[in-house]
Amino acid sequence: MKKSLSLTLLAAAGLIVFSVASCGGSSQPQAKSNVSEEAKQVAKANYSYDEENAYSTVSSGKGTISGFKGFSVYTDARSPDNHYIASGYMGDYSDVKIDNASFDNPHSGTTCIKVAYSNASSQGARWSGMYWQSPANNWGDKKGGFDLTGATKLTLWVRGAKGGERIEEFKIGGITGLYPDSDIAGIGPVLLTTEWQRHEIDLSGKDLSYISGGFCWSSNLDVNPDGVTFYLDDIKYE
Repeated sequence: MKKSLSLTLLAAAGLIVFSVASCGGSSQPQAKSNVSEEAKQVAKANYSYDEENAYSTVSSGKGTISGFKGFSVYTDARSPDNHYIASGYMGDYSDVKIDNASFDNPHSGTTCIKVAYSNASSQGARWSGMYWQSPANNWGDKKGGFDLTGATKLTLWVRGAKGGERIEEFKIGGITGLYPDSDIAGIGPVLLTTEWQRHEIDLSGKDLSYISGGFCWSSNLDVNPDGVTFYLDDIKYE
C-alpha cells in the first residue's frame, strides 16, 4: 500500500513538472539582476494593481497567456492612464519649468507637456534634465517602480518651439541606490523641428522587472546656448 501511494505521488509530481514546462517554461539562462527581491515584489504588486492598463490575457490551447498591451507615462493631463511623476530635477534644476497641462498644439487629446529650460545656469552645472519617477522624488531610496516585462519599446512624440533644439538624451531606467532600476536604455542626441516627431527607445532584451525611472530627458547649454523650450506627448511603453 505504501509503495503504491509513493508511486502515485511520484507520477503526479512528474505530471506537474511536465505541465509547467509545456506552458512556457524555458531552458534559457536568465540574466542576473541587482534588484532586491523586496523591490521586485513591490514592482509585481504595482503590476497587479495596474494589470488592467498594462496587460491583457488571451486564451489558447495551452491555457491562459499574459501579454503586454501598453503602459502610459503620459497621455493627457489628469488621465487615469498616466504613470510616473515628473519630479526628478537634475543639474540646473532651478532653470527648468514643467507644464503638464499645456494646451499649446498637443499631439493628441487636449493637453501636452511643455518643458522650458533657461540659460541662467543657476546651479552652475550648465546642463539639466528631468526624470518621471515612481514614487515621486525616488532616487533609489524608496520602494516603488513597475514590472514592465514584455515591453519592447518606449515611444514618445516631441517637437520644438522654434526648431533646431537639441535634446542630448531620452532614456528609461538608470536610477541607482538601495532599490535600483533593473536596466537602462536611451537614444540621443535628438534634433527637434516645429512639427511633432515620433521617436522610440528599443527595449529588446532589457530587464524591465523593476523600473522606477520611467522616462527621462537631459540637455545642456553648450548645444542650446539660449535655452530650450520643447513639448512632449503620448509617452508610452509598448
